[in-house]
Amino acid sequence: MQKKVIAIAVAGALAAPAVAMAQSSTVSVFGNLYVEYAFINSGRAINGVDTANVDLLQTGGSEIGFRGEEKLGGGISAWFQCASTADVRGQNADGFCGRNSAVGLKGGFGNLFVGVWDTPFKRSIGNVGGRDTGVFGTAFLISGNSTTTADGTNAGVFKRRQTNSINYDSPSFGGFQFMAMTSSTNSSTATTTTSAGAKPRIISLAGSYKAGPFDLAVGYEKHTNAYANVAQPALATFAGDEEGYHVSASYTLPRGLKLGATFTEQKADTAAGANAKVKAYHVGAEWKFSGPHGVALSYTEADDVKGTVGAAMGSGVNPVRPAVTAADNTGAKLWQIRYLHDLSKRTQAQIGYVSLKNDSAAAYDLGGLAYAATASGAKQRAVAVSIRHRF
Repeated sequence: MQKKVIAIAVAGALAAPAVAMAQSSTVSVFGNLYVEYAFINSGRAINGVDTANVDLLQTGGSEIGFRGEEKLGGGISAWFQCASTADVRGQNADGFCGRNSAVGLKGGFGNLFVGVWDTPFKRSIGNVGGRDTGVFGTAFLISGNSTTTADGTNAGVFKRRQTNSINYDSPSFGGFQFMAMTSSTNSSTATTTTSAGAKPRIISLAGSYKAGPFDLAVGYEKHTNAYANVAQPALATFAGDEEGYHVSASYTLPRGLKLGATFTEQKADTAAGANAKVKAYHVGAEWKFSGPHGVALSYTEADDVKGTVGAAMGSGVNPVRPAVTAADNTGAKLWQIRYLHDLSKRTQAQIGYVSLKNDSAAAYDLGGLAYAATASGAKQRAVAVSIRHRF
């Protein structure tokens, strides 16, 4: 009997620190695992030969991470988050803390944090009925793309997860909230003071109002020194800026029917004496019509790119937008419909159809496809199934 009492006491003494640590710890693990399997009609040709129709696996938006918070007193807390890509295909590994990751302080004054994070423009723009990436993604039409961006890179992209960013989110004032972000100039350490593109910087602002079923947001973003006319930034004699804004609204009706719309315009000074701009529109609906059953549908359109003939938004050999033409035939239209089924509170299965139609001089691709040196004017279609699990 005495041996048993001693054993219980020893076990309790060893377990006590672990229990105390568990009670005081604020660190939690979270994740979003998404797998999409699509059958795609590419509608493309290379050197006059049709490209193969493919079946494609994608894991857009999948991540795993951990976050924590410590109360410092006076209503102020320190917090951190580290999120990393979780590609269950084993294809892409974007690095530790490569997705929304930061350290910050928050309290009655709002939330101030530094790291790699979605810009206010990206966080506030609407996308009811659609997804950001994958074959159901709309970002390539609405905002050029949606991706992580380093300092001074990815011209033409307005849905940015920006590295080296300094962020502030205000408290909510009766449903109103303001968000602001600026990037540092880490990429400028090797440039000279005479370079036109010496200090590329991102400035992103957004404001939102939420009241019951109504949600309204506006966003503005400027990319300074986004376009240089030579390969070496240290020698640049021209570096044009670009900017964009959006207005987004949604309303949830009785019986869970959510309607939303977005308008956005982006424009750029792509070279000395040259410019390009584009407008895009998105409308969508999401409806949980019976128990676990739901449907999502949307229509997205990018207008013709206007401006100086030959000017193109974006950098590199594959701009994110078509070059301006005199014929105004650079627009594209995307529509999609998906059936959603909640298998549990954290797991959802989907099946859907998506169609993209390019004008004769446009060469947009469905999310996940990237055909170089291909004919314009293609129509692409896909049927896809997916499953998403959040924890």
